[in-house]
Amino acid sequence: MADALSIIPAAVLRNLADKLYEKRKNAALEIEGIVKQLAASGDHDRITSVINLLTTEFTYSPQANHRKGGLIGLAAATVGLTMEAAQHLEQIVPPVLNSFSDQDSRVRYYACEALYNIAKVVRGDFIVFFNQIFDALCKLSADSDANVQSAAHLLDRLVKDIVTESDQFSIEEFIPLLRERMNVLNPYVRQFLVGWITVLDSVPDIDMLGFLPDFLDGLFNMLSDSSHEIRQQADSALSEFLQEIKNSPSVDYGRMAEILVQRAGSPDEFTRLTAITWINEFVKLGGDQLVPYYADILGAILPCISDKEEKIRVVARETNEELRAIRADPAEGFDVGAILSIARRQLSNEWEATRIEALHWIGTLLARYRAEVLSVLDDIFDTLLKALSDPSDEVVLLVLDVHACIARDAPQFRQLVVFLVHKFRIDHSLLEKRGALIIRRLCVLLDAERVYLELSTILEGEADLDFASIMVQALNLILLTSSELAELRALLKQSMVNPAGKDLFVSLYSSWCHSPTATISLCLLTQAYQHASSVIQSLVEEDINVKFLVQLDKLIRLLETPIFSYLRLQLLEPGRYIWLLKALYGLLMLLPQLSRYCKLD
Repeated sequence: MADALSIIPAAVLRNLADKLYEKRKNAALEIEGIVKQLAASGDHDRITSVINLLTTEFTYSPQANHRKGGLIGLAAATVGLTMEAAQHLEQIVPPVLNSFSDQDSRVRYYACEALYNIAKVVRGDFIVFFNQIFDALCKLSADSDANVQSAAHLLDRLVKDIVTESDQFSIEEFIPLLRERMNVLNPYVRQFLVGWITVLDSVPDIDMLGFLPDFLDGLFNMLSDSSHEIRQQADSALSEFLQEIKNSPSVDYGRMAEILVQRAGSPDEFTRLTAITWINEFVKLGGDQLVPYYADILGAILPCISDKEEKIRVVARETNEELRAIRADPAEGFDVGAILSIARRQLSNEWEATRIEALHWIGTLLARYRAEVLSVLDDIFDTLLKALSDPSDEVVLLVLDVHACIARDAPQFRQLVVFLVHKFRIDHSLLEKRGALIIRRLCVLLDAERVYLELSTILEGEADLDFASIMVQALNLILLTSSELAELRALLKQSMVNPAGKDLFVSLYSSWCHSPTATISLCLLTQAYQHASSVIQSLVEEDINVKFLVQLDKLIRLLETPIFSYLRLQLLEPGRYIWLLKALYGLLMLLPQLSRYCKLD
């Protein structure tokens, strides 16, 4: 210290701490000259003494003007050292960096100015301090003082120039620093970070794409920033990276896919659109790398199919089709169970379009991986049954398609019908509102005779007689009125002459007996008129209540429909169809007589 005091005149030291900038500047020029002479003579020990004096007595002084003088003095010393400054940077740079956090904004400003002048001299030699400088600049970018921000911006531009031309910059050491700051919310810091990402990505020798998973989430986070400029900068950076991904032969799709899946569920519309666009490209480009992530990707796509924004819906649908077109092998890591679980979960989505696509996925999995799906059938069967109560007819029809596909095998067919009857038993409104739709569709998909025979077998032993009666009445109405069951009706009409028709009649009769009117209508349909008359005669021993009369009224109305036109034509031959006449007269006698309820004039 004493050595340094003998080197620098006292007047120079006084001026270096003066409150006037001009005096400090002139003193710094004196120091520059002194250090230049010492460097010329190779006296680095005395140079070290000068730097130590400037550091301890000035930059770390409690007096603000001393600190300002110390900073300009260190910059001047660096200028004086010129080409030999590198060996003294360990002494020069730390006190300057320390001043970036000074409470006095003018000191922070002069710290930026000092480091700028130091950097201009040493250029690439100060790369060893890059992480500390970057950290300091990151904080200064959000400084409360506009002049400090401006000075930091100029320093930042110089540092970027130096880094882009340096071959000593370590991207591996820098990435952890960047990753830590990517979720900062301050808009100035965000602009600063995006600026660095863009600059480093433009350097051919720096592989920013390889480290993209480390800061991708942070960039996506900026897409929802309140500042339009920041959103635009983040979007521009992401667009550039996506283009690089398309052109790169080696990309870590897996880690990024996890991030994109999360961001596809963002409440911000622009973030969702960007994420789903990236996922769309990944599905096209990712190949085998994405197989373990298919379930997660599907979980992100399906909700977006019903997004309120049309652009998102369009991309999501395209991505969904691309994903479904891929034929992955379970032996190579394709998890059928995970995909099925996602589809099952989306069946409870509030939007119809998403539920429909979830069912398409279940159907696709059944078609391609039937054994794997059936092995986990218990996990989805109950959900599929509940989906029969969906308010959308289209969804219900697709659910039935899936059920029919499952029920191709006898055990699954039996299970389906048993569960369906159980569902109707506990939810009468389902039977009332959707029963006809469900039964008719299953008859088309699984053969009407097979469906009715199975239902009859189950209902024959039904313990809940009221339910059995209601169910049989519903089945009977469907049988008599649905176009889908025309062949079954035709077969039943031939039951008196056709063994197959006879067997069907006998099988249905055992359960149709739960409802007298259903039994009568079955007998009339099969032209078993004598037995129909016998059944009608036996009803005199039963309690004829309002419910029965309502059902009887429905039957008589049905007799007037085209389905029973053959029966009405047979009335033209009373001698040949005597039992038909008796049966119809019997029905007439069961109806309330007009004279009982009306007073004649």
